[in-house]
Amino acid sequence: MNAPTTATAGERGPAGNASPLPTPRPHLGHALASEWTKLTSVRSTMWTLGSLVLLVVGIGGLVIVQTSSLDYEQMPFIAPALFGLLVGQLAVMVLGVLTITSEYGTGLVRTTFTAAPDRYRVLTAKYLVFGLTAFLTTAGSVCLVGLTASILRDGPGAGPHPPSEWASGLVGSLYVTLLGVLALAVGALVRHSAGAIAVMLGVVTLPPVIGAVLSMWEAVAPVGRTLIQYNAPVAMMSLFGMPTEGSDPAAAGTAIPGSLSHMALILVVTGAAVAASYVVVGRRDV
Repeated sequence: MNAPTTATAGERGPAGNASPLPTPRPHLGHALASEWTKLTSVRSTMWTLGSLVLLVVGIGGLVIVQTSSLDYEQMPFIAPALFGLLVGQLAVMVLGVLTITSEYGTGLVRTTFTAAPDRYRVLTAKYLVFGLTAFLTTAGSVCLVGLTASILRDGPGAGPHPPSEWASGLVGSLYVTLLGVLALAVGALVRHSAGAIAVMLGVVTLPPVIGAVLSMWEAVAPVGRTLIQYNAPVAMMSLFGMPTEGSDPAAAGTAIPGSLSHMALILVVTGAAVAASYVVVGRRDV
């Protein structure tokens, strides 16, 4: 009769299965590292963020060259960055969409949710990694343009420029970042790159046009004026300290709300979209 043998750790049955390698409990840090690897390893990140920097710094530099110190008496030094950012915001929104829809398009999302079954943790990591990357890139570009303008155009006629101007630039960068986060949420809801990008283009470009058209009819004029008051271009102009009244004939006599109102609106809209993305992603099949 053979003597009983003792099973080693690697030979145990399912009830006592043990791995020779350390298996730490997964947490948000692992998801953040995974999403950072995804974001930095695809070409779309380089192209979109590169185009953002090129537009903000390039167009901002051209504006600085065409201005003089007297132009900054009523205009902050960060204002030239606005002209490039009005176009560059599209790059942020496109990257926000592609951050999640590219995984649905290639089928990688199945692998992601298999390796990390906690979908809420994965989605949170996407929001955090994208949001921080977009904000740092946008704020860095805006500050570079503002610093260049302050060096080249800080002449006797430039007038006083308090430090609050730089805070306004950071808040404006946060607004653009929230547009990108909104785009990511729309991408999670739509799961299609072209569809989500089309939705975001409509959100940014259509309200001023629709508002101008509706303002022509007295019955819906209040709706038109509201759309003219609250839209992304007007919000960015307000945040960057640029004059907005009188810029549109259809908006004559329309009071433009302050920066706080615009930030409150984008926070509410983005927060609602993000909450909806958590509900939808958590409930539906891949």
